[in-house]
Amino acid sequence: MKAFVFPGQGAQYVGMGKDLYEQNAKAKELFDKANDILGYRITDIMFNGTDDELKETKVTQPAVFLHSVISALCLDEFSPEMVAGHSLGEFSALVAAGALSFEDGLKLVYARAMAMQKACEQAPGTMAAVIGLPDETIVSICKEVSDQGHVVVAANFNCPGQLVISGSVEGVNSACEKLKEAGAKRALPLKVGGAFHSPLMQPAKDELAAAIEATEIKAPSCPVYQNVDARPHTDAAEIKANLIAQLTSSVRWTETVQNMIAGGADEFTECGPGKALQGMIGRIDRNVAAHGIE
Repeated sequence: MKAFVFPGQGAQYVGMGKDLYEQNAKAKELFDKANDILGYRITDIMFNGTDDELKETKVTQPAVFLHSVISALCLDEFSPEMVAGHSLGEFSALVAAGALSFEDGLKLVYARAMAMQKACEQAPGTMAAVIGLPDETIVSICKEVSDQGHVVVAANFNCPGQLVISGSVEGVNSACEKLKEAGAKRALPLKVGGAFHSPLMQPAKDELAAAIEATEIKAPSCPVYQNVDARPHTDAAEIKANLIAQLTSSVRWTETVQNMIAGGADEFTECGPGKALQGMIGRIDRNVAAHGIE
């Protein structure tokens, strides 16, 4: 079965989508429509901007969403049998599966980006990548640090041996020290704008919830495996609830891919910038094919 997956924030690069825009009439139409919806020419930043401009959350998230969705929709034959997206990528997956319209998906992603940016300014936080420790050990150490009054949680279960933690600067730094003592090969703070997928995103979750509730979400054309529980969903109400919960919940990517494989997926196609998800899928299960389209 064919599974399509969509990357999240961090996959962006200057020049993303430019060839698609110049060579595909449908892509050009969708990119131009996006410029109109956003009220500024995001394509100028995507195609010819600077790294710093592209790294702004309010730009990054719509940019990755647009590249991912348009890459998928412009395929000659796009007939997914199941979809999933990593964090932000879940919105791309929902549009690709027909649960969200292109216009509504973009508006929600922009609202998400602005709400997260605001939450980051209200409660500064950070994230760190942890390599070489069992998930259970990392979760246990995060709880230990949290019990001492700091905020730190396991945020992204990316693949075996690779997990991202998130929380306050003090909480993440304290956890990193303890994780290194416990034998982590690496526990390095990431250059991100805030503590995504942690309790510090609660204000953004509250703000985004209203936007999601006001948006029409239909039953998708195929199962959408969602981040919060790693399970397939086709019920619009369930999809909405999970989408709202996502901002303060962990991204259970390892389980998601395992469940997709158990559900029959034997070929994964990553739509959008970069190859991060292909790498993760390869480390989760070497027996399935994973390739990408940009």
